[in-house]
Amino acid sequence: MKTAIVTGAGRGIGRAICLALAAKNINLIVNYKSDAASAEKTVSACEKLGVKVLAIQGDVSTKADCEKIAAAALRAFGALDILVNNAGVTRDNLLMRMTEDEWSKVLDTNLKSAYLMTQAAVRPMLRARSGRIVNITSVVGLMGNVGQANYAASKAGLIGLTKSVAREFAAKGVTVNAVAPGFIRTDMTSKLPEEAAEKLALSIPQGRFGDASDVANAVAFLTDDSSAYITGQVLAVDGGMTMR
Repeated sequence: MKTAIVTGAGRGIGRAICLALAAKNINLIVNYKSDAASAEKTVSACEKLGVKVLAIQGDVSTKADCEKIAAAALRAFGALDILVNNAGVTRDNLLMRMTEDEWSKVLDTNLKSAYLMTQAAVRPMLRARSGRIVNITSVVGLMGNVGQANYAASKAGLIGLTKSVAREFAAKGVTVNAVAPGFIRTDMTSKLPEEAAEKLALSIPQGRFGDASDVANAVAFLTDDSSAYITGQVLAVDGGMTMR
């Protein structure tokens, strides 16, 4: 059986990714920062699918915690085959009002974490000459968005990181790809006023928000053996928002 680490896996898209991987008979490290109760719900749901799951608390914007998480995976399961860098936050504000803390918090959680977690997790993949890394970016990283300069910069940075690391690891059997969700039904989007949500839906060619499972299914594909010849790519799961 393969083993995967999913960061920010307590709820929403992270939980859906865990469930999709568990359905493919993959053991899991469920990383969370502070909400242990939500992480345990993810663990319980995945265990019902017959896999082994371990919840590990850790702040993935710190090197020590990233190394702790990777070590826990190797200690518990003896292997590390898949890394999904999903942890992310928003601190929205117009640029002229944005504080340095709002900028740094988003860049550290969304981008620095992927750099640190990849460094910590990739060594056993390189030794095995096999591995899958998937970074969860966003259509905002492709398009930009008013009030989200920090978030857009972090998600655009993830795309650059994905492509660069994919080139470094391509000859060593490790693929690195990104999934860019559009507007997805999550706790975050559920807080939108109904009128605003309807207006956003009109900007989507399919005319609706996606589900977390839509993103999870894309991640599951990119971690599968059937995607072995795909690397350095950004797969938009957005109902057609960013089509060219």
